[in-house]
Amino acid sequence: MNTPRSSSRWLNRTVLGIGLASLFSDWSHEIATTVMPAFLATMSVAAFWVGLIEGVSDGLSSFAKMASGYYTDKLPRRKPVAVIGYLVTALGTASFGLATAAWHVLMARAFAWLGRGVRTPVRKALLAGAVTKETYGRAFGFERMMDTLGAIVGPASAFFLLGVFNHHYPMLFAVTLIPSLIAVALIAFAVREMERKPVPRISFGERLRLLPPPFRKFLVAVGLFGAGDFAHTLLILLATQKLTPEFGATKAASFAVGFYVLHNVFYATFAFIAGWLADRLPKHLVLATGYALAAVMALAIIFLPLTVWTLGGIFVLGGVYVAIEETLEDSFCAELVSEEHHGMAFGTLATVNGVGDFLSSIIVGALWTVFGTSVAFGYSAALFATGALLVVRLGSGASKG
Repeated sequence: MNTPRSSSRWLNRTVLGIGLASLFSDWSHEIATTVMPAFLATMSVAAFWVGLIEGVSDGLSSFAKMASGYYTDKLPRRKPVAVIGYLVTALGTASFGLATAAWHVLMARAFAWLGRGVRTPVRKALLAGAVTKETYGRAFGFERMMDTLGAIVGPASAFFLLGVFNHHYPMLFAVTLIPSLIAVALIAFAVREMERKPVPRISFGERLRLLPPPFRKFLVAVGLFGAGDFAHTLLILLATQKLTPEFGATKAASFAVGFYVLHNVFYATFAFIAGWLADRLPKHLVLATGYALAAVMALAIIFLPLTVWTLGGIFVLGGVYVAIEETLEDSFCAELVSEEHHGMAFGTLATVNGVGDFLSSIIVGALWTVFGTSVAFGYSAALFATGALLVVRLGSGASKG
C-alpha cells in the first residue's frame, strides 16, 4: 500500500501487472476451454454435460463475485483475496487432467470458476484504486485488451499443444499451470494496493441500499441489455450453418473459426480505443453507442443475406460492441460509486452480467430452435436498443455516490 495515483502515469506498475495477469490467466484457461469438448468426447458423454459444466460453473462464479465484492470492501487489504482467487483458478484448471469421468471435469471447472468469481470484483477494485477517475477508461480498456489477447493466444496454443502432446490431455492440462502461475506471481508481486478505509461491518442488504440510485438505474440497463446478449459461440453456429450449403461442412467450420479469431482481434483492439474515448467523452454516451452497435449487429443477421462478407462484418461488429460494453460498464461503474464501495459495486455488476449470460443464450437458443433466427435475434435487438435508451437517459450528470 503506497504511492499516490498520478493522472500523468495511468499505465503504472499496478495497471500493467493486472493487465499482464489477465493475459496469462486467460491464456491458461482458454487452452483448457478449447480442448474441453474434445476431452469430454473421449469419455463418450453427451452434449448435455458441456452445457451443465458451463452453466454450473457460471452460476457459481456469479455467486462468488457478489460475495467477494461484499466481503472484501470490509477488509483493510483486498490483494491477498485476489492472489488466492488466481491460485484457485490455476489449480482447478490444471486438475482437468486428473479427470476420468465427466463429473470430475464438472468439479474441477466449478472449483476454477469459483476462484475466478472471487478474484473478479477485487481485481477491478484494485485497478480503479490505482488510477484517477479521469483515466478509468484507459485503465479498464487496457485490462480488457490484455485479457482478450489471452483469448486469442489460448486457442492457438491449444491447437499447437494437441499436436505436440499427441492428444495426451493430462500433460496438456498440466502445461496450463505455467501461464496461470505467472498470473498469480504478477498479482502477488507487481500489484500495489492503495491505502483505503474499510467500510463499516453492516449487513449485506444495507450495503446494497448504500449503492447510489444512479448506479441502480445503471444496473437495470445492464440487466436488460444482458438478457439479450447471447454467447457469441452462437455466431459460430450461425456462420457454420449458413455457409455449409455453399462450401461444405469442413470449410464452413474453418470460416466460422476464422471469423471468431477476427472477432477477438477487433475486441482486443477496440477495448483500449473505447477506454480512450471514455476518458474524453461522456461515458454514458460511449456505452450507449456500444449497446446500439449490438442492436445493429442483431438486425444485420435478420435483414442481410448471410454471405462470407456479411458474416465477417457481423463478427467484427460483435467484437467492437463487446469491447465497448465491457470496458465502459466497468469504468462507468467505478465513476458512479465511491471508492469504498467499489468491491460491492463491481460484485453486483458482475452478478447481473452473470445472470444475463446464463439466461440470454438459453432464451436466444430456444427461440432460434422453435421460431427461427428472425425471432431469436429480433428479441436480442429489442433488448439491446432498450438498454441503449436507458443508458442515454442516465445522463452525464449522474451523481458520483
